[in-house]
Amino acid sequence: MRKISTAATGRIENFKDHQLTIGLDLGDRFSHYCILNEAGDVIGERNLPTTPKGIDEVFSRIPRNRIALETGTHSPWVSRHLARLGHEVIVAHARNVRLIGDSSRKDDRFDAQTLARLARIDPGLLGPAQHRSAQAQIHLTVIRARAGLVSARTALVNSARGLTKSYGERLRKCSTQKIREMAQGLSPELKDALDPLCGEIESLNERVAEYDRRIEQIAKEVYPQVALLKQVKGVGTLIALTYILTLDDPHRFRRSRDAGCFVGLRPGRRNSGMSQPQLRISKEGDVYLRTMLVQGAHYILGPFWRGQ
Repeated sequence: MRKISTAATGRIENFKDHQLTIGLDLGDRFSHYCILNEAGDVIGERNLPTTPKGIDEVFSRIPRNRIALETGTHSPWVSRHLARLGHEVIVAHARNVRLIGDSSRKDDRFDAQTLARLARIDPGLLGPAQHRSAQAQIHLTVIRARAGLVSARTALVNSARGLTKSYGERLRKCSTQKIREMAQGLSPELKDALDPLCGEIESLNERVAEYDRRIEQIAKEVYPQVALLKQVKGVGTLIALTYILTLDDPHRFRRSRDAGCFVGLRPGRRNSGMSQPQLRISKEGDVYLRTMLVQGAHYILGPFWRGQ
């Protein structure tokens, strides 16, 4: 694998007076970039480490240019880093770049070149996405970490119930806080086997409660908009904060209803001629936020809200 070298960066600096278009295919450890000149000719391509230092070694030595990359694990911090270096960064929505995803000759070199050529012709072909700010990302990480613990807790509870049924017994329905109490009604040998599992569930309950307190603190100190959203019955701090952090900048939407499209609540469309079939919602966008919104809707449509 070819890595970035001093000679390679020197050749890039020779094109300081040219308008370059760069495609950057991000990898977990190494990324591949391709540089096109004004005529669309490839004037350089090489690998670099996917680290802040690796990005600096290449892109801090050249003036402002257009750089295209795909959405992915590393794209948020890389796009912010390149923007701080003064470059015009286009983050292509991976779902929209079919020339890459559906290609039969997919590799890092070809992907980087395809990104560069699309960005040179028309950036709109890339379906540009806007990453959230660093502050919003770290606060959303707190919510996602809590969701990871909740998912692990659910898996442990389901495991306990499944193991109990396979022994010919059954755990009564209860909240996760009472799982050990319900286990007291099992046979001694089964209760002894499941006791460590119940202990882990209780430990996860404590960690989730810690995250709940932290989320309440973040909402109170940083995001006063949460209080406005919580005026809607069925919307709590978790749903409101997730909504605010996922959208991040509401001013990027021309109309309020565009926010629904952003989270995949618009109906799909496959119109052709006189045929206009009614399709279900696209389910594009953030899955976790859509899950939170559905939970709020269940509360509104269920018996709890009507009882108030």
